[in-house]
Amino acid sequence: MRYCGAAKARPKGPLLSLHADTFRLDGRVALVTGSSTGLGLAIARGLGQAGATVVLNARNAGRLQEAAARLVDEGLTVHTRVFDVADVQAVDAAVESIEQDVGPIQVLVNNAGMTRRKPFTELSDAEWHEVMHTNVDSAFYVGRAVARRMVPRGRGRIINVCSIISELARPGTAPYATSKGALKMLTRAMAVELAPHGIAVNGIAPGYFKTELTAPLANDSAFSSWLVNRTPARRWGEPAELAPVAVFLASDAASYVNGHLLIVDGGLTASV
Repeated sequence: MRYCGAAKARPKGPLLSLHADTFRLDGRVALVTGSSTGLGLAIARGLGQAGATVVLNARNAGRLQEAAARLVDEGLTVHTRVFDVADVQAVDAAVESIEQDVGPIQVLVNNAGMTRRKPFTELSDAEWHEVMHTNVDSAFYVGRAVARRMVPRGRGRIINVCSIISELARPGTAPYATSKGALKMLTRAMAVELAPHGIAVNGIAPGYFKTELTAPLANDSAFSSWLVNRTPARRWGEPAELAPVAVFLASDAASYVNGHLLIVDGGLTASV
């Protein structure tokens, strides 16, 4: 295992002082779902740069290996697991494998997600359920499997990647908005149940970041112009800007942050 800094014993109670190691993740194993590209890969890179041993996940083995190779070239400690986060049996087997072969999962980032952009009246049953399975069921399956192992250990961090669409909606986003709203409430429900066991569960709500998922919107000049003018920061977000938020929530610096949805959107939802 590669360490980026000396691991130090961390107090179980409130932090008494603030120092650089407060934000370090040395010696911790972090599983990031849906991390072969986009926000998931950026988050995994950030956790690795903070010292964590990162486990990347995706369904496409080739893309996953490419992502892992890039992070290894950057000097990070990386493992991979190919499995479908919406398949409960595959999830349970993968989590058990990680715990045995890599180490106890101390940080989980439920990032895997998808969307179907289509008018509400034109959505098929299959499209609706596909989004729900990928965005909500997966967080439940992986969160439950990991939490069952965190509880006896008395500590852990779970971060669910929600969205500003957890709070708002746009035309053509019915399944995505519903799933992300559900994920916000799942985050809060998990937080209140797991907090007594030393586990903090929080959500990150990204605004519009340039990724493969948002490429159709970024390539739409009318939408992109509207977004830039609507956002106080006057630009799209870059995936790397989300990583420090995940590092904070995974670290001891966030020891008393629980059940919170941290919005990262360049001020979009603060503006009218």
